[in-house]
Amino acid sequence: MKLSLGLAAAAVFAFLHAPLAVLSLFSFNASRFTVWEGFSLRWYRAALRDPALAEAAGNSFLIALISAAVATVAGTLAAYGMWKRQDRILLGGLYLSLVTPEIVMGVALLALFQFAFRWLDFQLGMFTVVLAHVAFSIAFVVIVVSARLRTLDRTLEEAAMDLGAGEWHAFRLVTLPMLTPAILAAALLALTLSFDDYVITSLVAGVDSETLPMWIYASARRGVSPALNAISALVVVLFGLLILLAEALQRQTGNR
Repeated sequence: MKLSLGLAAAAVFAFLHAPLAVLSLFSFNASRFTVWEGFSLRWYRAALRDPALAEAAGNSFLIALISAAVATVAGTLAAYGMWKRQDRILLGGLYLSLVTPEIVMGVALLALFQFAFRWLDFQLGMFTVVLAHVAFSIAFVVIVVSARLRTLDRTLEEAAMDLGAGEWHAFRLVTLPMLTPAILAAALLALTLSFDDYVITSLVAGVDSETLPMWIYASARRGVSPALNAISALVVVLFGLLILLAEALQRQTGNR
């Protein structure tokens, strides 16, 4: 039975990761086509020398860092407030945002921004992309941090306040240190989600705020270049490492 389950799991993982393995392999191919002609780094050099690619990657990193930081702070505070209040309506609203299709959320955010632009001197650009990414990342941060909060003993904060600590000091000195691994894991998850997003970003981005997923999609429509294999392989490796780090932090959270 264990052998059968192991083989089934191996088959599933092979099915999921075989395309990524092929993509990574042909990113080192000297040929432009899917015929192996020898090992080469020419497509990595071509990708890294592309100024449009560099600008798109820089935009993606900047947007991801800002939106992940804002979403982590706001999501952590929201999770803490929900833990204190135990409001099922708020929790239901949180899960509603998770199951809403990206295209629906993107159109809704675009409509909101267009409505706000009538009174505010704003245009679609980096600012609106950051706001959109914060909007869909907060729910994931709340879920990760809430999972950790459910394992905490509420009496620890009460004991700290009985000993003279205020609510803020009890949170900062007692609860926050125990939440740190979960907060870091949530921040990495928000960073990954922001960097990876295409659907919502394409709807709320301006002409001067092209991100890396948008650049890859536009380049693929003009014709698949092996340079896309190279940059895609780099993205897979980078965020694969981030996901593994987030998983390690989640395990550390569960063991405490």
